[in-house]
Amino acid sequence: MIGRWHGLVIDCPDPDQLATFYAELLGMIRVQDEGDWVVIGDAADRPGLAFQGTDDYRPPRWPDPLYPKHMHLDVRVDDLDEGERKVLALGAVCQYRHETCRVYLDPAGHPFCLITQ
Repeated sequence: MIGRWHGLVIDCPDPDQLATFYAELLGMIRVQDEGDWVVIGDAADRPGLAFQGTDDYRPPRWPDPLYPKHMHLDVRVDDLDEGERKVLALGAVCQYRHETCRVYLDPAGHPFCLITQ
């Protein structure tokens, strides 16, 4: 195991609206709210659904591949450098580095993040 599932992140034009919808649908509570980043779950220290505001959001038109889905996994790790070493060995490609998060593409090109917070 490289890390622990932390959350599923869904891009959207209005995080507040979509978080409210899914909180009602799933019986979850709002555990974090920073305007363009809202997280719901059953507790703050457990995996949840995050809604990330995206200015240029285009909704998916499933199954049309020209309009793909907009979500990614967050995986919590204790050490970003060690996690990165392991996911790169599995075939991931690093796209972006930050002090508390790194963005990768899986072998099929889907984004996912390693995070420490």
